[in-house]
Amino acid sequence: MNTSTSYSGDSFPFNFFNLEFIAPSPSQDSDLLKQLSFVPGLQEILMLRQVHALEHATVWVLSETTRVCSPLGNPSNMQFDNESLSGLSTEQGFYLYGEVNISHLRRAVTLAQHRLTSGEWDLAVHPRCGTNLSVAMLLTAGFAIGLYAMLPFRPIEQLIGLGLATTTASELAPDLGSIAQRYLTTAIPFNLAIENTIRTRDTWGREAHFIKVKWRN
Repeated sequence: MNTSTSYSGDSFPFNFFNLEFIAPSPSQDSDLLKQLSFVPGLQEILMLRQVHALEHATVWVLSETTRVCSPLGNPSNMQFDNESLSGLSTEQGFYLYGEVNISHLRRAVTLAQHRLTSGEWDLAVHPRCGTNLSVAMLLTAGFAIGLYAMLPFRPIEQLIGLGLATTTASELAPDLGSIAQRYLTTAIPFNLAIENTIRTRDTWGREAHFIKVKWRN
């Protein structure tokens, strides 16, 4: 996570392709696991997607500010991204980096899960997620290769093509990244039970809080 954004109410900047969000079912992952139980590592993959959504929602909840007023004087809920907070998901839970009171964190995790499972599915998507960066890199590479093959093999044309590829990818990546997060890399944590929150260090020795979870049907 390395950029910032804000959004208001139930609105999220995800209208470029005008796709209607398919409401998740509380039993969809449990049913899938029963049907495909023979697939090795499936539960870990499903769990990682749910942990990923919980990580994003927790960062949003911790970043929330007090109610502000709109230009007309009517109160409205605005949610801002706290760039000092970031996370890393694993199939056993997630690391939360940044200075935060552990009691506040525990409450935020519980609230984040409640809000996600109660219908605030936009909290599962975060603009600083690594998914967006991966999508941007894939788009840039794809456009660059395509334009390289289409344009004359002269330095000027190739440089122009690379610039077009980079610009186009940067314009499309946020929306495509949001789609990828919604449907591929996150899932609403209906099957997660929060076990514990501790102060620890990650694999690279960085200080963090670790929110441990377990699977429940």
